[in-house]
Amino acid sequence: MTEITLNVPNISCGHCVHTIQTELVDLDGVKKVVASAQTKQVTVSFEQPADTVKIKALLQEINYPAGD
Repeated sequence: MTEITLNVPNISCGHCVHTIQTELVDLDGVKKVVASAQTKQVTVSFEQPADTVKIKALLQEINYPAGD
């Protein structure tokens, strides 16, 4: 299993966290999502067929793009 932590600058509240967690956990292969409005980070544990590109694309699609 792979784990990545992404900076997501526009997480600002609990609703943002809930939206991100709900959307990402539905992505095939994603096992665990922990998001924080305080740190503005999202940690995702996943295996194939999920990958970093798909996770970042989904975040972009739901208007929470990952920063660098």
